[in-house]
Amino acid sequence: MKLHTLIGCFACVLGLSTWSHAQAVPTATRSTSLQVGGGVTYARPDYGSKGIAGLTVYGDYDFTRHLGVEGDLHFVNIITPTDISEDTYLVGPRYRFRYHRFIPYAKALFGVGRFGYQAPSRYGNKASTFTYGVMSFGCGVDLPATRHLNVRAFDFEYQDWPGYRNKGLSPIVMTVGVAYSFR
Repeated sequence: MKLHTLIGCFACVLGLSTWSHAQAVPTATRSTSLQVGGGVTYARPDYGSKGIAGLTVYGDYDFTRHLGVEGDLHFVNIITPTDISEDTYLVGPRYRFRYHRFIPYAKALFGVGRFGYQAPSRYGNKASTFTYGVMSFGCGVDLPATRHLNVRAFDFEYQDWPGYRNKGLSPIVMTVGVAYSFR
């Protein structure tokens, strides 16, 4: 009788172990991530009275859970009612965090901007471009749609072109897009 009781108790303990959820937490989790994407951009330039639009290519590499680096290539030269273009090539640090399903972030980017007059235009028959240093401060929200696709719900940048004609230029650039995440 003692043997049957011992076997019954042992079977009961083994049977209840599945309910206890006693699994070890994985110790080898990946903290880095990389995403590359593109989007549609609308800019409100200081120069001219109408907005201009174009395309953006961006990439993010997060080397910790919150800190990373972002690179943006804004080609704002497709829809130009005032015959000007503002292309920027920027890179800099980015801070992100997770809030429910959303991933808000803030960034400070630095790089080069090319301001151009398109020809023929009201500014003359000759196309010309000028290159300036650019600082950009922005924020936005990414939304994971699937395991590998992230939707950039919005990205807002305030750019400062301090060398432009000794007065500076400060366009506001907004982007929406989609990125592929390498996990």
